[in-house]
Amino acid sequence: MKTLISLASLIFLSSWLVAQDLPRPPDVWKDYNPDKGDFKEQIVLEETKDGIYYKEAYISAYVNGIELRVFCKYAVKAGAKKAPGLMNTHGWMGGPSIDFGYVKEGWAVLSHDYSGLTKRTHHTKYPDSLGHGHMDARDKGFKLIYDRMPDGSQTTDPKATSHYLWNAIQRRALSYLLAQKEVDSRRIGAKGYSYGGTIMWNMAMDSRVKAVVAYFGIGWITYYRDRSVWKYNLPFSAVKKSPGQELFLSALAPQAHAPHITAATLWLSGTNDHHGGHERGCDTFKSFKADVPWDFAMQARGHHNTEKLGDDTKIWLEKHVLGKDRFWPQRAKSKVVLNADGVPELHLTPGNPEQIKTVEIYKCLKTANNIARVWSDVDSTRVGNSWVAKLAVFNVDDYLFSYANIRYKNNSVVSSDFEAVIPSSLGKAVANAKKSDMISEGTGQWKDVGPAEGVGGVKGFRPLNNRLGTYSRQFADPQWQAPRNSDLSFKFYCTQPQKLKFAVNKGWEADIEMTASNDWQTMLIPADQMRIPAKQIALKAWSLAEIISIKALKGADITKVIFADFKWVASTGTSSKAPAKVVDGKVYLNQYMASKTETFWQVMDDKSVEGKKKISLSGVTYDRGLGVHANSKIVFPLDGEYSKFHVVPGPDDAHNGTVEMKILLDGKQVFSSGLVTKASYKAKPVSLSVKGAKELTLIVTDGGNGKGGDHASWADAYLIPLKTNPNSNDKKD
Repeated sequence: MKTLISLASLIFLSSWLVAQDLPRPPDVWKDYNPDKGDFKEQIVLEETKDGIYYKEAYISAYVNGIELRVFCKYAVKAGAKKAPGLMNTHGWMGGPSIDFGYVKEGWAVLSHDYSGLTKRTHHTKYPDSLGHGHMDARDKGFKLIYDRMPDGSQTTDPKATSHYLWNAIQRRALSYLLAQKEVDSRRIGAKGYSYGGTIMWNMAMDSRVKAVVAYFGIGWITYYRDRSVWKYNLPFSAVKKSPGQELFLSALAPQAHAPHITAATLWLSGTNDHHGGHERGCDTFKSFKADVPWDFAMQARGHHNTEKLGDDTKIWLEKHVLGKDRFWPQRAKSKVVLNADGVPELHLTPGNPEQIKTVEIYKCLKTANNIARVWSDVDSTRVGNSWVAKLAVFNVDDYLFSYANIRYKNNSVVSSDFEAVIPSSLGKAVANAKKSDMISEGTGQWKDVGPAEGVGGVKGFRPLNNRLGTYSRQFADPQWQAPRNSDLSFKFYCTQPQKLKFAVNKGWEADIEMTASNDWQTMLIPADQMRIPAKQIALKAWSLAEIISIKALKGADITKVIFADFKWVASTGTSSKAPAKVVDGKVYLNQYMASKTETFWQVMDDKSVEGKKKISLSGVTYDRGLGVHANSKIVFPLDGEYSKFHVVPGPDDAHNGTVEMKILLDGKQVFSSGLVTKASYKAKPVSLSVKGAKELTLIVTDGGNGKGGDHASWADAYLIPLKTNPNSNDKKD
């Protein structure tokens, strides 16, 4: 009988056979002795303060027969004996830092510098022969070495790479920690942040270490992320690996260490972190030895942050290094199935249900690139010791992703396995998801914000970081993607005027003025308000938006603005460089809403034409309106979408000219002030029906006696939209 082998199987078999000749991590490190050679310790700072002994020192490390000087920091309680040791490894372009929280709890903590940044007074000193160890190598005339050598050739020796160098230094620093008289060599742990997390996987293979915690770094970057070889591409595609990549992936990549790890390993990350794909990160643990403890937790929507993952690190290290009887849950079981109606559901059975505090289930659709995924929270129902969550989809032939975070009473947080499935492959699946014009109520998915409530009990959010502002990736989710011909609408509340920068994706932006008021205000931003500054290229449609960010311009404070009710509304049809101001259903006119403008000087929004003072007519000031100078003609498209126009026209109190002001609807005059001056004219409101009108025109003439001092203002000028808009996407309108 013939055995049929698929093309994919042949490719995998071929790759596997080739890989057998490549070195593995144990082969790379079998001859390296981190204890060999004199430390040649040079202490540059030593002190005892508040019961803590602290020192900074240089030690010698020997890599590939070359000596270099490694800068270290060390701290421990004064007089401590048999203290557990902790390596604290910094991230990319970072520097050594002591986690004094652990020192105060009795740990001896060592942190070493491997970035070699010379801008600091003290730093690791790489000789030129190891110049590729500097993380700013390019600035120093060197190149970092991974799968290619500086001359562009393929790497053939794992020990020639920067990654090997940094791992070797870390092992030498561990030897220095163990040499301290206060340290119990039988109780050693390590934690690394970012790239420090990446090199934790080598540390976890060191038999001297009992447990490690890797923040973010887990590998799957070289080749996979670098070449966009996403696990869930539809259809799946993978470019051929170069020999250097094959070598790096076999001998050095963090995931290559998994079968050889002996330390209890915890991985903490964010679903949208810029490191390797988190789904492959979860797969890493499938290669662990059966007797090696491991677990992971991923913060939904996390971008290099894990603040919602409880006390995982502390509990993990105390359990596996100190040997304390700390509760850690059993792994959850999960799967995606179709219910009787064909709707996909996540069925989750967590470990230790009696200890559970909360269960949060997340869903994402379609996106192959994990960095760009938009995760949304999904309601679930508890059924006995299991949780069930319906996962609505738009397309049963696209990938559906789901997982859960389970928080326990001792504030440990673990994630379930990452589930990825094409619903139609499960049976007769049903697409039942519905689009929503309401993008976010409350805090939604905005970053670095806190809940806030403005006047009238409207709940929204306030950005917490004036330097970084806030952003949301929710707009890329099919559920909240903008419909065609829509504008972005939101409410804002601020009692002091602020100038903010709105930005879309990585190019389009606009400076937006947030006017002050004691009431909520509504703003509409058309898509073509957002422009690429250098080329003034307008955003064609909001449906292209994937991420929207809001930051404070110089001198502004975004933390003094409350936002609420972001939603998509039917476009007004105007071509705008600035958003319309909408307050209590009133659409206030601004110069950029006009389809045509002819003027002697300029048009000012919400100020008299000189731009220095508020609009003032007959001794009364107005917060909103248009300041102009005769002769002036401004045309606004209405397109039959409004019912009423309100305005207070008149010569502005700022000057003494004579003007005549006219209002035209579809070219027909419906109002004239006659020849007026500020001394002779008593300004009063004009209210006109504009139902069915296509065009509104505001005209100011010089009265026939010259243009000197002919300042006029259209105060409190606003339109009232029709109550029923047949083109509206907002059912509430």
